[in-house]
Amino acid sequence: MSNLPLLGTSNQSNFLTNAKKSTLLTLKSSPVNYLLVFVPIGLIAGYLNWNSNAKFWINFLSIIPLASILAFATEEISEHVGQTAGGLLNATFGNAVELIVSIIALKENQVRIVQASMLGSILSNLLLVLGCCFVAGGITRVQQSFNQTVAQTMSSLMALATASLLIPAAFHASLPKPKGNSGFFPEPGSSDELILSLSRGVSIILLLCYLFYLIFSLKTHKSLFEETNSADIDHNNSSDDIITKDDEHLSIYEALTILLITTILVSFSADILVGSIDDIVEKSGLSKTFIGLIIIPIVGNAAEHVTAIVVAMKDKMDLAIGVAVGSSLQIAIFVTPFMVLTGWIIDVPMSLYFSTFETAILFVSVFITNLVILDGESNWLEGAMLLCTYFIIALAFFYYPDSAGL
Repeated sequence: MSNLPLLGTSNQSNFLTNAKKSTLLTLKSSPVNYLLVFVPIGLIAGYLNWNSNAKFWINFLSIIPLASILAFATEEISEHVGQTAGGLLNATFGNAVELIVSIIALKENQVRIVQASMLGSILSNLLLVLGCCFVAGGITRVQQSFNQTVAQTMSSLMALATASLLIPAAFHASLPKPKGNSGFFPEPGSSDELILSLSRGVSIILLLCYLFYLIFSLKTHKSLFEETNSADIDHNNSSDDIITKDDEHLSIYEALTILLITTILVSFSADILVGSIDDIVEKSGLSKTFIGLIIIPIVGNAAEHVTAIVVAMKDKMDLAIGVAVGSSLQIAIFVTPFMVLTGWIIDVPMSLYFSTFETAILFVSVFITNLVILDGESNWLEGAMLLCTYFIIALAFFYYPDSAGL
């Protein structure tokens, strides 16, 4: 009986040691984790109802490291559950921040914010991230090469995603104008309800197509993707040489705990951030479209931006292409249709109808991206072209009024 307290103390000591080790490993996973100091400040800002600018920007900064930790925890879980399940996990939680922010915005009927953030995530990955990769990797090299088949497969799927937005826009343009002038789209009881029905059907087809892509990349043609996966492992193993092989990975329970805690923190921070958008729009004069399309995607994609640029500098272009184009693909044929179906469930009219201007922007972006990766080689000038395209689009949306998109 006298040994029981000692046994309890030993278990408690082991628990604290493991907790300390997993915490340190998580904090060391990315340089952006220094921004975690903003997480408690952002929650306090929301609780004490500080002004909208403080609530928006502090929580904006706090979500960046939380997104990085979500990605890290997901990768750690993938180490334990195998490649197929790991691929599904990365597909789901790799865009967890975009999903959480979008679901919260959708519940508050901020459909324009959701649509703009979806489009913005696609554009920032295709143009900004890929452009930075080509410049960072190509500035010290004449040419860089990557797996042409994998890149073209993802580009073809991006073309399909573009068609899924072009067709509802063309469908909408051919419909008679709805009666009344409620200012909302689609107007209940009008022919615009056909857009919702079309969007929901297309969303189901896109999700099936994404499932086929996962089967293609993880099962039937996984040899094509093996080089990218091995590059990913090499990058993870070289990230911190101080950590020994046995201590490199979290246990599945530690990773799940971190994933759960981080998801809850992201939910609170995103709720405060989305709740402050209306005041930001009113006071700053910025449109909801610009905030959703240019500013919010930086939050969810910050960790991916850093990873892609670092591996491109190490001449691991297959991994860089996989992060940049692959992330856009997940947003286009997984997250966006998922949000349409979520809106259907909670009775919010989220559709795949984007304005003519927005669909034209997406078409141009996918077109120029396909051109530069068509030959399986890249250089810094092609990266500069992608960056210039992105900045032109950002400038255009800065002056683009919200009312034009309705």
